[in-house]
Amino acid sequence: MDVIFRIKRFDGEKSSWAEYVVPAEKGMTVLEGLYYIKENYDGSLAFRASCRMGICGSCAMKIDGTPKLACETQILSLGKSKITIEPLDNFKVIKDLVADFDSFFRKHEAVKPYLIRKKEDYENPVELIQKPEELYEYYDYSLCIKCGACYSVCPASATREDYLGPAAMAAAYRFNTDSRDEGKDIRMDIVCSDCGVWRCHFNAECSEVCPKNINPAKAVQKLRFQTAIYSIKKLFKW
Repeated sequence: MDVIFRIKRFDGEKSSWAEYVVPAEKGMTVLEGLYYIKENYDGSLAFRASCRMGICGSCAMKIDGTPKLACETQILSLGKSKITIEPLDNFKVIKDLVADFDSFFRKHEAVKPYLIRKKEDYENPVELIQKPEELYEYYDYSLCIKCGACYSVCPASATREDYLGPAAMAAAYRFNTDSRDEGKDIRMDIVCSDCGVWRCHFNAECSEVCPKNINPAKAVQKLRFQTAIYSIKKLFKW
């Protein structure tokens, strides 16, 4: 079945639309369709891809108006003779479907998404024991692949360039909740800031589009509770 790919192109200065006919077969993904176009029509078409297994998050893009992973989206499953493909919203576009993730990753890095220990003796390391129920508290949020889908539909991210975004705050909650971590107070000063959790509109679109079925909106709300307790303790110096 021939399917028309309507792709939003960008050359660094102006945007335009281009259409290509792709001979779609059963099981063929949108990513494979893009490679077909690049190899048979226009080698200058730019997009990101790596693992082709829904793990790296590189190929996230808008497919018929919804952020999806191109490597996991089968063309025929869309049930259309023409599909529209665009770069993710809320990101600066570098070229065609390639978005600039520098700001996204800086915000993620800002929440210190790693285990922090107050005293770590590397000469005499100690095993940090964790119970299964403690793991389950944060496990879902550790599955984030940093694809940017949640950030692209976030209304707060669209209106505030400095807003941390759902992915970064879900990461903050993930490590705050980890029983092995001791850096909660350090992260709280970041997520309590003007660009943190209280800027969330709770639109919950971030959870709707997550390809890993993580619930960033829930993480943000739980993080709000943590920040409220933290702020009260800080105010009364408990």
